[in-house]
Order: sequence, then structure tokens, then C-alpha cells
Amino acid sequence: MDKFTQLTGVAAPMPEINIDTDRIIPKNYLKTIKRTGLGTAAFAEVRYDENGKENPDFVLNKPAYRKAQILVTGENFGCGSSREHAPWALLDFGIRCVISPSFADIFYNNCFKNGILPIKLPQEDVDKLMDDAGRGANAVITVDLEKQEIRGPDGGVVKFDIDPFRKHCLLNGLDDIGLTLQHEKQISDYESRQNADKPWLAA
Repeated sequence: MDKFTQLTGVAAPMPEINIDTDRIIPKNYLKTIKRTGLGTAAFAEVRYDENGKENPDFVLNKPAYRKAQILVTGENFGCGSSREHAPWALLDFGIRCVISPSFADIFYNNCFKNGILPIKLPQEDVDKLMDDAGRGANAVITVDLEKQEIRGPDGGVVKFDIDPFRKHCLLNGLDDIGLTLQHEKQISDYESRQNADKPWLAA
């Protein structure tokens, strides 16, 4: 998993509330178990028309936001079914941070496990960042995980809270597998002792 330390990028505004996982990645794209290749399917039902052509009114299709790395959204983002494909699709599109007043719990947890930083902020702070995001190509903000702050295009700073363990994992690029591999020596030592003491288990 890629480390998340500091991110400077364009923020795209999605003010709608209750954007669910079916909207983030429609169910017909859930056949794959690969984490890559889903970026083109992110928000497919609103991003494309019935003929597969881009909807020019959808925010991520607008020239200023095609390379957005940050989403500023309405409350309860990621609600609905518990599909891990939702953060996979966002990450493959290029989104590394989502800012919202609130998230669905499972989606929120899945973000951390896939290298995406979900930030919960009071509505008034989200409103300010939503206004910043409305500036199009000038909507460049910086998210500094180490300092736990967001710096807007006008120089304003918003502080955010994050669980220390999750912060540690993101800063060091540690998913569940990475955390386990930190104990690789102890695991190997245990297996060696097991093989020596109970060789029939390895047979």
C-alpha cells in the first residue's frame, strides 16, 4: 500500500448527501477481485449516459476536475452495501482523500485499508472546503497527515482528528498484510521451533 504523508491536489465538490457504494461502483462491476482497473467504472451510472458517452455535467468529467485527487462530499458518504470495490474504484481513479461530515462505518474502515484518507469534519468546515473546491482548476488544497491539517487555496488551515493507529498505518503504507509482515521474524522463529519440536506437522 502506498504511503500517505502529504497530498496536494485538486479537490472536486460532491455536495450530495447519502452517496452510496452502488453509486460509487455499480454492482455489474463487482465480478473482479482485482484492485486495479475499476477507475473507469467509478460513478459509472452518473458519469456516462446510456450509450457510454461521458455526461458533461458530472463533476469528474469537467476539465478542471479530471485529475482530482480529493473529494469534498455531503454527509453519510459510502453508505449502502459493504463493497470493498468502492474504495478500489476511487483509488484507481486517483482519489486519495475524501472529506465529509460523516461516513458509513464499513466504507470508512475500508478506506484506511486501501490507502485512502477519509476525513470527518464539522459541517461548517466542509462547507468552506466545498466552496474552495468550487473554484475549478484553482481548487488546489493540501492535506498534511503528519500535521493533521488541511490548507486551502486562500491559505486558510483546518485541523482534523484521526485515530493514532490508523495515522501510523497510512504514514507507513501498512495494510493488514503489511502489519503482519512487521512480525515476520517472530513468525519464522515460531515456525522453526514448531518444525523442530513437532516435525510430523510439516509432513
